[in-house]
This record gives sequence, C-alpha cells and structure tokens, in this order.
Amino acid sequence: MFNVAVFRLRDLVKYIIGITIVVAILILTKRYFERINIKKVDLGKKLSSNVGEYIKKSINMEIPEVEEIQNDKNLENLNVEDKDNDTKKKIFNTILGLELSAINIPYKLENIEVANEETIQDNDKKENENSKEKNEDEKDENVELAKTGLNTEVITKNPLQEKYTKKYRGVKIKNETDFDLTDEILNGDNLKIDKSNIIIFHTHTCESYTSSEKYSYAPTGKYRTTDLKYSVARVGDELTTYLKKYNINVVHDKTYHDYPAYSGSYSRSLKTVSKLLKTSKADIIIDLHRDAIGSNSSYAPTVKIGDDECAQIMFVMGTNGGGLTHPDWQTNLKFAVKIQEIANKQYKGLFKPIILRNSRYNQNLGKAACIIEVGATGNTLEQCLNSMKYLAEVINEF
Repeated sequence: MFNVAVFRLRDLVKYIIGITIVVAILILTKRYFERINIKKVDLGKKLSSNVGEYIKKSINMEIPEVEEIQNDKNLENLNVEDKDNDTKKKIFNTILGLELSAINIPYKLENIEVANEETIQDNDKKENENSKEKNEDEKDENVELAKTGLNTEVITKNPLQEKYTKKYRGVKIKNETDFDLTDEILNGDNLKIDKSNIIIFHTHTCESYTSSEKYSYAPTGKYRTTDLKYSVARVGDELTTYLKKYNINVVHDKTYHDYPAYSGSYSRSLKTVSKLLKTSKADIIIDLHRDAIGSNSSYAPTVKIGDDECAQIMFVMGTNGGGLTHPDWQTNLKFAVKIQEIANKQYKGLFKPIILRNSRYNQNLGKAACIIEVGATGNTLEQCLNSMKYLAEVINEF
C-alpha cells in the first residue's frame, strides 16, 4: 500500500508541474502578443502621424494659402461659430483662387483660367518685363547712329566766358594744377586702350536737369531726383544704347551714391566700381555727371549738330596733385585729349575745355578713367540724350 500511494503522489506532482508549465507558457505567450500589438498600435499611430505631417507639409508647399489659414492668428479671437464661418469663407476665397493649371487634374478644364492676386501680379510683372525688353529691343533696332560731316554751331543762350590755360592740337585745357603740361604728358598717339568693355557709373546719381514738356518730373532736391528715368542715369542709359550698337560691351551701374547722403559719394562709388572690376575688366571707366549748379542755374551750354540741339560735354580729369596715389593720371589725360581731338574734327563745339584738377576722383581705377559732365542745370534731358549719340560715335572712332 505504501508503495502504491507514493507512486500515485509522484504522478500527481508531475501533472501539477506540467499544468503549471503550460499555464506559464500561455501567460508568457499572451503577454508577448499583447506587447507586439501595443507596438503595432504605437507604430501605426506614429506612421499615421508622420504620414499626416508629410501630407500636411506637401499640401502647404503646393497650396501656401492652406498654411496661411492654419497660422492665421486673427481666427483665435473669433468664437467657434464665427471661426468656422470665417475659415470656410477664407478657404473658398483662397483655395478656389489657385491657378488650377498648376494642379495635375485628370479632367480637361478648357478655357478656365483662374489665378490668385499674387499670381496675377507675378504674371503682370513678367509681362511688363517682357514688354520692356521687347520695347528696348525695338528701340535698339530703331536707333539711328550719328552721321558725320554735319554743320555744328554753339548756340548757348547765356554763355559763360570760356577759360583755358593751354591749347594743344586744338584741345583747350584749363589747368588748375602746378603740372607743366608737356607734349609727353598730352600726346596720345601711341595710347593703347581696350575699348571693347566700358563701365559707366554715377557718383552723383540724382543729378537732374530742367524739366521740359516731354520730360517733366517732381524734383527730390534742387535739380535732383531719385527717379532714374529723369536723372543723369537716364543719360547713361542712352550712351549705353548707342555704344552697344557699335558692338561695345557696356556695364552701366545706376547705384545711388549721393542718396540719402551726398557727403561720402566718392567713397561709396569707389566701392561700387572696385566691385564691378572684379567681374568686368575695363580700361574705359566713365563717371557720368551733370555740371554743377553754380551761381547761374539757367546756364545751358548747347551746341546744334545738324538738326539736333545737344548739351555740351566736358571732361574733368584728376591727378596726384592732392597727394593721393594715382600713377595713371597722365594716361587718363591722354585719353581725354585724344577723344576731344576726334570730337573737334567731327563735331566742333560738342566739348567744352578740359578741366584738370589736383583731386583724384577715383580715376586711379582705370587706364582711361574720367569724369564726363553732360550739360548743366539749364539744359533739358532731351538735349543731353541727343549728345550721347555723338559721344558714342566719337568713342567708337577712337
């Protein structure tokens, strides 16, 4: 009996242990799958969130107005009902205002052209730019180059006494320095200047002229305007147009150097031209000005060339007489003298006497750097624009 009881007890223990192990396995298995399900849910939520964010960003990129609506702080101050109505209105006003042609819709939307205000402005801007380029191209095609052999006559109504201290080969020079202007300094017969590239800029960009019926403007100051269509910058545009007709490459910079402050203009223009020279190498560098007001604001030096009334032109040349380094001043002066020699043969009276001064005027930047003053305060813009046709011909002949 004893042995049988012990045997049955052992079997019972085995059964209990087996059942315990099975239960434990079931519990562990259940927990394992529960954890997997939780991870799946978290992963699903994360993926859903990421996909949602991705879709949201994609929509915002394609339709910026949606993002604008989401970030509209003005909606925060509305009550719920008003907010919903306002949002709906905004969505309809903005989303329906999109350019539908930019969305890949599998349906044909013929003759439908819807655009938001910004798109319309961009398109208008492009059309204006294209129209401007077209007009400029047409203008270039219609440009009539200057003829030579025309009758010329100085017709200044209120002339000032012409002052000069030296005359060289017909070129008059008013020398305000202590330099003795010898033939060696002035003779430009062997001058080697590359005229294939020219830089034009304006130290005094806002200098302007007497208003006329054709070119009437609201001045920003006394014979000054920030409107580039009526300042000396417009004269630079005209010179650029004519020079390009002679296949001369021109860089015309219209940066304001005298606005809002006049003082320091030459320091600012020095930086501009130095920067330009890094990408546009040029021997001929023209600082285009208008003659100063002086005591006679009605002064209008004028020459008639053929049927054109033209403002007279004047070189103002610098030296190292003021103590600043300027190793090329004699080369600059030779260039001015040579240009004026040619002008005197083709259009006598186009140029007034050259002024030579101790100041450097940033002319150390080039081998043929110069100030050219076109007209004075009494001249009209038409007269100054006319002059550029003849100046370009002279430079081309150089």
